[in-house]
Amino acid sequence: MARRIDYDALVFPVTREEVREFKRASKAAGNDFAARSGGIFGAVTFVFAGVVVLFIAGSMVSVGIGSFADNPSPASGLFALFPILVVVVFVIVGVSVFRNAGSWEKWMRLSRFAKANGLVYSVATSDPQFPGSIFSLGRDRRSLDHVYTKDGRYLEIGNYRYVTGSGKNQTTHNWGFMALSLDRRLPHMVLDSTANNGLFGGSNLPAVFSKEQRLSLEGDFDKYFALYAPRDYERDALYVFTPDLMALLIDEAAPFDVEIIDDWMFVYSSRPFSAADPAHFQRLFRIADTVGEKTLSQTDRYADERIGDPAVNLVAPQGARLKRGFSVGSVIVVIAFVSVWAWSMFAR
Repeated sequence: MARRIDYDALVFPVTREEVREFKRASKAAGNDFAARSGGIFGAVTFVFAGVVVLFIAGSMVSVGIGSFADNPSPASGLFALFPILVVVVFVIVGVSVFRNAGSWEKWMRLSRFAKANGLVYSVATSDPQFPGSIFSLGRDRRSLDHVYTKDGRYLEIGNYRYVTGSGKNQTTHNWGFMALSLDRRLPHMVLDSTANNGLFGGSNLPAVFSKEQRLSLEGDFDKYFALYAPRDYERDALYVFTPDLMALLIDEAAPFDVEIIDDWMFVYSSRPFSAADPAHFQRLFRIADTVGEKTLSQTDRYADERIGDPAVNLVAPQGARLKRGFSVGSVIVVIAFVSVWAWSMFAR
């Protein structure tokens, strides 16, 4: 599965003319990012318009203040504040313009990188159909700046975003991920990296699994990962995570969380990847060529003995999904709430 990757498109200098030509060709071809605004012309136009808007707004503020001083009233006060609101809206629009202006070079680099390596690049794909734990949460689910194979074994590298909550409590969650298809369906297993845990050692993963499913492996592996496997699938987990695979995971994937579910292996980063940075591609392709390759060879003959027929590529229901648990943070919040409630009731 090892492949030779050409990173020239991500590191070689590009000219403004190349970016303009890429933008023109993309719009002509109707690519998925062609409708997005931006570019050098948009940025220059915005700067010119900004000068005009600031001049007019400054004049209106001066007139409004003078009018308010001569005749204090709500109407004259609003007249003085209106230009300030216009400037605020203009700045917000401007941020979007400049962001898109810089995006065209990134899109060009990633498009060229994908083409040079026989991959497909997409700016955004809504609601990706992966079974991994992070892909079923929230709303407005999207893969962003992702590249994937168009033939052979499926491999995808990119960022992922979803939204939870609403109103003032709305939160946008951003992840980096790699998805690799496997040949055999395997029990649901999660390797929770200890390197990216939060306060009090709590997992950064959005899904919390029951502690009774945690396994301890030999050597120093537990210092790097907490392994979760379904109850009564301990022997299956040991069949997959042999000492040589554990060594590769420690060497190559220790900063990341790893999930094996159905016939997929996912590698998660709690921080999104810098899309056009060759370093993250090098790291993840290396993980695919080492950890992924070893996982494939180790599991190519796996069969769930509970099914009874090795020819059937299935895992029994009790092994297909881990049981969920409660996070330390949630328990602390509940205890604090109950304590405050009890104090308010009995302190009267």
